[in-house]
Amino acid sequence: MPEIDGYQVLEKLQEVGHPASVFVISADIQTGAIQKTQRLGAKDFIQKPLSADRLHQVLYEHKFLESAPVELIQPKALSQRLISQTEIKDALAEMSNLAMGQAAALLSKLLGAFITMPIPKVNVLEVSELTMAIQAAHYDNRVSAICQGFMGKGIAGEALLLFHDASYTDMAKLMGQQLQHANNTRLEVLQDTANVLIGAMLSGIGDQLQVQFSQSHPVVLGQHANIGELLDSNASRWQRTLAIEINYQVQDHNIECDLLLLFGEGSLRNLASNLGYEVTQ
Repeated sequence: MPEIDGYQVLEKLQEVGHPASVFVISADIQTGAIQKTQRLGAKDFIQKPLSADRLHQVLYEHKFLESAPVELIQPKALSQRLISQTEIKDALAEMSNLAMGQAAALLSKLLGAFITMPIPKVNVLEVSELTMAIQAAHYDNRVSAICQGFMGKGIAGEALLLFHDASYTDMAKLMGQQLQHANNTRLEVLQDTANVLIGAMLSGIGDQLQVQFSQSHPVVLGQHANIGELLDSNASRWQRTLAIEINYQVQDHNIECDLLLLFGEGSLRNLASNLGYEVTQ
């Protein structure tokens, strides 16, 4: 929804006294997100991915259906659906959205704070286009970056975490750390954040693809650097790539980081195949 989000829709319904019964279906499974939808009048919260029997059960429990769900007969496996590169980007965005919800829930639990999550951006880009897009979004920020490779079943790539330097103080406080020994503590904060977000994202994506990713040792690409300098010095690591970009912010705190999942172009068909699609030319 380009203008308002789901919370604002619920607020508007309350403001006008609309009698609609609302069931929230979302990948954002943070405790705070579920509680907020309940405070705003939602009948129930259903975690994505949604299944027909789960929806039937919820509607039955709230007396919108008279009969309880019966065990569904699993359909026979269908041949893979042909899909364009534009359509597969939408499918990958939804896959990322589900995984992002899991990662945010873990980070929220770790920090005791609410994580705001926009819709993931998915694009196939040349490395020059990728670096230009990131620089345009963060032209005046100094960041630290950590990168970790991953691979499994013909799918390979790198996870790149860009952590805004202005976020260190608040992040350290939420993690119960003190920035007395600045360099060591900042590196620890960076590594801890990367472990949670990268690990949770790859786990969430792997579950959907039925792939268990193996991960290489994380590598610190740079600390407290201008984003342009950092990307230019590491551009040779990436070629034409499928980029999934996710921005995480912590509500009421000066904390922001960007997680990019960079898949080699050769992984696109295997990603699509594991989701049940075949990409057309």
